[in-house]
Amino acid sequence: MEEKVKEYLNYLQKEVNASPNTIISYQKDLLGLTSFFKVKHYNYQNLKRDDIREYLKELDAKKLKKTTISRKISAARSFYNYLLDEGVVSENLFKTIKNPKLDRKLPNYLSYEELRQIIDSIDIKSNEGIIKRLFVEMFYATGCRVSEMVNIKLKDIDESELKIRILGKGSKERIVYYGEYAQEILTTYLKEVRPLLDTNNSEYLFLNKGKPYDIYSVEKMIKDVVADLALKSHVTPHTFRHTFATHLLNNGADIKTVQELLGHANLNTTGIYTHVSNERLREVYLKTFKREEKNGER
Repeated sequence: MEEKVKEYLNYLQKEVNASPNTIISYQKDLLGLTSFFKVKHYNYQNLKRDDIREYLKELDAKKLKKTTISRKISAARSFYNYLLDEGVVSENLFKTIKNPKLDRKLPNYLSYEELRQIIDSIDIKSNEGIIKRLFVEMFYATGCRVSEMVNIKLKDIDESELKIRILGKGSKERIVYYGEYAQEILTTYLKEVRPLLDTNNSEYLFLNKGKPYDIYSVEKMIKDVVADLALKSHVTPHTFRHTFATHLLNNGADIKTVQELLGHANLNTTGIYTHVSNERLREVYLKTFKREEKNGER
């Protein structure tokens, strides 16, 4: 089974062009599945429904999050689809397993004041400060995922139109835009900072010692930026994406436009932001719509 897992991961990388994060997650989940089958002496080519039930019991016993269990089931289902297509198995019993219903949490986003605090806290007198400010401004202006941001290339940027071509999930392209604040710091970075970092004639926008940034370095950078600020929100690069979407909806953008800008394949994924927007409307309504009282009467 281990060899088939390797073949499948190679298929994801070469044929499907899956993201590195997806491949790493699937590798971890499928190696766990392989280990479980070994311990139980299950034949992966001839699984029974009871075998899968035992696997699900094992996941439940580990007190894993619903999202983790859902991902593991999805990984197994996808792997067995591959085995079915390859003629290795005659059926995919994982297709009959429903993923656990996930608790839908409202996205964490920043208020305008919190956003201002973060931006104002970054000293742009140093090259390091300019890089930090640019990341923050770009995250908020474009709503990009961190994986998308670190993969922006110089050729993807149209400075005259203030837009960027993004290669998103599933290698789907979309166009995002940025405003004058991001433009200003981007211009400074391109003229004064990036030439000092580009030791290998790189095509990438963001460089860290001459090489493209990795996701974890950016996450650590954002963590360091907000470390000394007394913010109510837990801030990660994705927080700026949530903030981008929420602020757009709160200011009258239609949900289809936000869907396109975020690169969501399904409108339901974008729909969670309407809950945030509607909650804000409710707060404003309850705060401002009050009947005047006269002579103590209502």
